[in-house]
Amino acid sequence: MGNQFKTLVLLATLSGLLIAISYWVIGGSTGLIIGIGLAAVSNLFSWYQSDKIALAVYRAQPVSEAQVPGLYRMVKKLSDRANIPMPAVYIVPGQTANAFATGRDPEHAAVAVTEGILQILPEDELEGVIAHELTHIINRDTLTQAVAATVAGAISFLAQMVSYSLWFGSGSRDNDRGGNPLGVLLTVLLAPLAATIIQLAISRTREFSADAGSARLTGNPRALARALQRLELTAKQLPLNANPAFEPLLIINPISGQFLGNLFSSHPSTEARVEQLLKLEQQLATTAY
Repeated sequence: MGNQFKTLVLLATLSGLLIAISYWVIGGSTGLIIGIGLAAVSNLFSWYQSDKIALAVYRAQPVSEAQVPGLYRMVKKLSDRANIPMPAVYIVPGQTANAFATGRDPEHAAVAVTEGILQILPEDELEGVIAHELTHIINRDTLTQAVAATVAGAISFLAQMVSYSLWFGSGSRDNDRGGNPLGVLLTVLLAPLAATIIQLAISRTREFSADAGSARLTGNPRALARALQRLELTAKQLPLNANPAFEPLLIINPISGQFLGNLFSSHPSTEARVEQLLKLEQQLATTAY
């Protein structure tokens, strides 16, 4: 519940930032209306198109049970255990080891894994990864992350337009009041940075929740912990390069560090995730007796 509340607060902050920027820059009621409209359009676009875009970005291809029987049966087993419809299964070509889920709800979802991850993970670790992605679907994190990415993108686009207006012409004006010069400056300099930080904070929060859901779904937190450690090593050698806006969807992002590194990372550090999983292992062992 704590992570869900934190996510809602961050999403509300992100949408509020978009509305406030429009108000500051354009001015008056026109700016407010445009900001609300941008937020609404961004959210609506994410709702219907985010899954298709993510799959296209990573060149994921749909596969049938005949093509990948072991993976297909694993997804089906875990979906049945979680009491959700089985998502579509996709394969991402290449030796990079990673995975992600996408879709606006459990009825319109997909799980994608790379060819590389199928080659390096033993069955119990792959099961932990699949359970992690299914938890994202159950929690509707796939939609949450898509909305965050789209709204953050709209903020960056608005800031870019303001920057162009500063170079090539005067800003817009409203009948009620002129655009706020301080708002314009803050938009150009700080808004994209703030939006990115909030978007990444949402992603990190959802990763901890998905790890916990995987641990409970499989009953084997240590398997996912081993998988994350293995995936981090391989991801540093063979990163899955694509649009940075979709990095929060991936199960692992090798870029991590201490304060500033974590602030600008789409994922918590692997060390922190492993630590939480091992704590969950102890809790599950205690409740079993």
